[in-house]
Amino acid sequence: MTDAQRSILVVAHAHRHETVEAAERVMSALRGAGARPVLAPDDRQELGELIEDLDGVATLGVDVEVGEVELAIVLGGDGTILRAAELVREGTAPVLGINMGHVGFLAEIERDDMDDAVRRVIDRDYRVEERLALGVRVKDASDTVVYETWALNEATVEKASRERMLEVVIEIDGRPLSTFGCDGVVVSTPTGSTAYNFSAGGPVIWPTVEAISVVPLSAHALFAKPLVVGPEHAVAIELLQRNPGTGVLWCDGRRSLDLPSGARVVVSRSERPVRLARLHPSAFTDRLVRKFRLPVEGWRGPSALTAAIPTVGERSE
Repeated sequence: MTDAQRSILVVAHAHRHETVEAAERVMSALRGAGARPVLAPDDRQELGELIEDLDGVATLGVDVEVGEVELAIVLGGDGTILRAAELVREGTAPVLGINMGHVGFLAEIERDDMDDAVRRVIDRDYRVEERLALGVRVKDASDTVVYETWALNEATVEKASRERMLEVVIEIDGRPLSTFGCDGVVVSTPTGSTAYNFSAGGPVIWPTVEAISVVPLSAHALFAKPLVVGPEHAVAIELLQRNPGTGVLWCDGRRSLDLPSGARVVVSRSERPVRLARLHPSAFTDRLVRKFRLPVEGWRGPSALTAAIPTVGERSE
């Protein structure tokens, strides 16, 4: 593939002035380097009303197929990054997040480093990190699969109405674990452990740990604590047919499905991971401290002897 044929998807939150300006700069830099910027149809429509010059910018699914996209540059917060992961799901393009939002936990860099990030994309100076994703299947009361999707952060089963709780059975690998009434259940990946899972009281899981977290929401039960299972295990949530109310499945807060009583949601590791582009090696601990603004005053640090011992990550390199 020649550089003239390189296709870089640009995904931007078009409702913020600074993000529109950043998208214009990124696309201009890509064109100047001989690459082809690509926009999703919705983004092209929205940005086309705000940016005068879209000459040389291709449209995803019209001019360029997802399998032709080399990388996706995302300008926005975590929600925009999740949207980008959805856009490139059927291809192999990694996603590079440039934080234009607030926390931006999935983003690789902040907006001040945007120009350098584009240069490194052009130079192919980045590494790709694969993140565990979830495969989600919904079965009806007759055990027929009626819906299939995926999630990078989490799949949640929640009650559909405020006044009625859900009666659920949690199952691991085909064996029932516990029945209780609740507001819902969050099933999360390590990537999503700092999102809804974290807010619901679930554990933060390092990205290098392959695991699935299960967190009941406001459960009426003695045994309803967060669980962490290995990625080879399947988690199922059954809505009991005696349920007074109905539920709803949400995946990454983007895709939803109404669940009747008797529905069964099966969550397991997806065969296809999500690929994130990384520019800088950094400790996940540092990301937690920076993004959550955790207090570390008074930290003395390791002794000279301890500091000389390489970490697990350093040994693997």
